[in-house]
Amino acid sequence: MPDARGGIRAYTPRAEPAAFLAPAGGAPAGGAPVTSRTVFAAAHVVADPYADTTPDAPAALDWDATLAFRRHLWAQGLGVAEAMDTAQRGTGLDWAGAAELIRRSAAEARAVGGRIACGVGTDQLAAGEHTAGEVLAAYEEQLALVEDTGAQAILMASRALAAAADGPDAYLKTYAHLLRQAREPVILHWLGPMFDPALDGYWGSTDLDTATATFLQVIADHPDKVDGIKISLLDADREIDVRRRLPEGVRCYTGDDFNYPQLVAGDGQGFSHALLGVFDPLAPLASAALRVLDTGDVAGFRALLDPSVELSRHLFEAPTRFYKTGVVLLAWLAGHQDHFVMAGHQQAARSVPHLARAYELADTLGLFPDPALAADRMRSLLHVYGVAR
Repeated sequence: MPDARGGIRAYTPRAEPAAFLAPAGGAPAGGAPVTSRTVFAAAHVVADPYADTTPDAPAALDWDATLAFRRHLWAQGLGVAEAMDTAQRGTGLDWAGAAELIRRSAAEARAVGGRIACGVGTDQLAAGEHTAGEVLAAYEEQLALVEDTGAQAILMASRALAAAADGPDAYLKTYAHLLRQAREPVILHWLGPMFDPALDGYWGSTDLDTATATFLQVIADHPDKVDGIKISLLDADREIDVRRRLPEGVRCYTGDDFNYPQLVAGDGQGFSHALLGVFDPLAPLASAALRVLDTGDVAGFRALLDPSVELSRHLFEAPTRFYKTGVVLLAWLAGHQDHFVMAGHQQAARSVPHLARAYELADTLGLFPDPALAADRMRSLLHVYGVAR
């Protein structure tokens, strides 16, 4: 195995998967939805390895493998958050591809009885300046499509709105209009600049206290139209503060891939639900831990889930927006897809030592249903890069 200092070291893979995996790598016993928290895993997409695409071309997806992975998540009792940044939204997956993904995944959810929420944004707009009306029309188009499929809507942060807004009022007006016309309560998503630098200063200010006040004002003005909020700032203290200030009935879905066990476990004043990209590779482990939490055993929940934080922090280390590369690597190593090719060719976005460390941490956790297969695939990847001996 390569290390970050340019050296080579030996690593012995584990022989068996962890106990939370079924013997054949399937769902754990009792695949019904977890009950103590509302939990979504933001799912990745599987590229078509035979498509002759370029990094700037629209993504070509392997639909069979992409939808099979969503069935895997539902089988763990988790909901699916579709067409989010984990699906390379705006970084390989354009709006046309996202729209088709939403339609297909929503139909799949209806077929299996799975919970699904889908991202609503403005990424059909070309790069450049846009008016407030154009931004609103783009949001409306996507909101209508998601609602027509029967999926819950997640109002994502918009690069176009961030560029067009001249202060907090622009956000208050845009979101007020969207929430008034939404048919059902939506989830509001605050995605921080560590995930997308173009979203710096979202809600009208780079001062987080000022931005938080605007965000909370949007919710306070329309509490009946907000099912919950997803905060992706990697700041546990801020999330807890916002969580305690929400109107009654509005959920907080943690998007903190650094501190999720403590936030989901909660404290004497509340807890967070979850909408997490890291629950894509952690699905069987997350499911097992949440079923322990369903019994009221918080310590047992933490004992299962806390060891996964080292892997998550590694996958999401700066530059955080490239975490998807490690997520897709682990899906390939776990046997969910038969290649390591990503939309936009982002399989090259992380270094070989980074990928090797991701494999080692996941193997240590016992995440691979077939550790021998994972080791063989990792060995082949290292061989391609001239690392394996």
